[in-house]
Amino acid sequence: MSTQTSNRTFFGWRVMWAAFTVAVFGWGVGFYGPPIFLHTVVETRGWSVGLVSTAVTTHFLLGAVLVANMPAVYARFGLSRTTVVSAVCLALGTAGWALAAAPWQLFAATLISAVGWAGTGAMAVNTAIAPWFERRRPAALSMAYNGASVGGVLFSPVWVFLIALFGFPVAAMIVGIVLVGTLCVLSVRYFSVTPQDLGTVPDGEAATEISDTAGSEKPTLPGRALWANRGFLTYMAGFSIGLFAQIGIIAHLFSLLVPALGTQGAGFAAGFATACAVAGRSLVGWFLPPAMDRRFAAALTYLVQACGCLAFVLAGGDSVALLLLGVFLFGVGIGNVTSLPPLIAHAEFAPADVPRAIALSTAMAQATFAFAPALFGLLREWEAAPDRTATPLFFLIAGAIQIAAAAVYMTGRR
Repeated sequence: MSTQTSNRTFFGWRVMWAAFTVAVFGWGVGFYGPPIFLHTVVETRGWSVGLVSTAVTTHFLLGAVLVANMPAVYARFGLSRTTVVSAVCLALGTAGWALAAAPWQLFAATLISAVGWAGTGAMAVNTAIAPWFERRRPAALSMAYNGASVGGVLFSPVWVFLIALFGFPVAAMIVGIVLVGTLCVLSVRYFSVTPQDLGTVPDGEAATEISDTAGSEKPTLPGRALWANRGFLTYMAGFSIGLFAQIGIIAHLFSLLVPALGTQGAGFAAGFATACAVAGRSLVGWFLPPAMDRRFAAALTYLVQACGCLAFVLAGGDSVALLLLGVFLFGVGIGNVTSLPPLIAHAEFAPADVPRAIALSTAMAQATFAFAPALFGLLREWEAAPDRTATPLFFLIAGAIQIAAAAVYMTGRR
């Protein structure tokens, strides 16, 4: 066996850290950026929360359409080239958000930023990790997905700081240059290499151990059979419903916290939420028992987040302690909401069906949560209290949706 398979030199771990970095920038700009952009555009342009929320929805919705086709894109152009193009699009799209002088220009910018988000998000991480890991996949995916949370920790306050110091256009230019430069280097160095190129195998030395799928006799579900499978439908529905509530909260959390915590304080609170996500995802990734029902873990995650929504309601808009408790409880589950579904797929479906199950469920989830920013924004406007720290109905509905997602996951248990 090649020396590349040793624990210290196994190239897969380097690929994992490269995927981690892609997630930092992809989520930091394409996912956690729009909530900051929403607040900034509303404040500087005077446009309504509902209008700008709809632009955020457009960004995520188009991203979902593209994600469904990403396996074919990766097969034709490769992970390396696709990631480079996606990084450029994400930088250009963000600049469009910053320079938009009319609503139509804002929506045009979302078409470009969505392309970048689709190519630097969940599918990019899964595509990078899959060839290199089998038995160690839960730990590798959790570590790589932690980049998404780190992206929130870093970029939420950084966006606020740079926009306050230089203005939105210059801030977008600075971040865009760093984004493109970093991901181009990583794509060429790490994503253009396969295990076969190095003469190694997935997991390196761990390949001699029994993999998660070894000895499995799960039936394949070709074509429409996957869509008729109860396990897949509940898996996809639980993922989609839960993400709808989570994105609705994330998109508006910053602006809801500003009245009580101030702009910079709200930025750090958003960063605190994603720091909690890193801790929660790491614990699950490294200590999740192999025999534990991963649907149960996902359902428990949603219930903890629902408790966070209750804390937001009890805060009444001015209790800093309860607001921070809500941020903590909500944040602990942020990471696991996205990293547990791929693990559920690997545990429940035949190896041949796993890539398609993950791609379709991710696309459906993104298509669903794409409407969350706009719908929750309209809910805030309907209550005629867009400047309150915590809107009771807003968080009550979000919590109820999270409980429903947990129930759907549990109905699909074997």
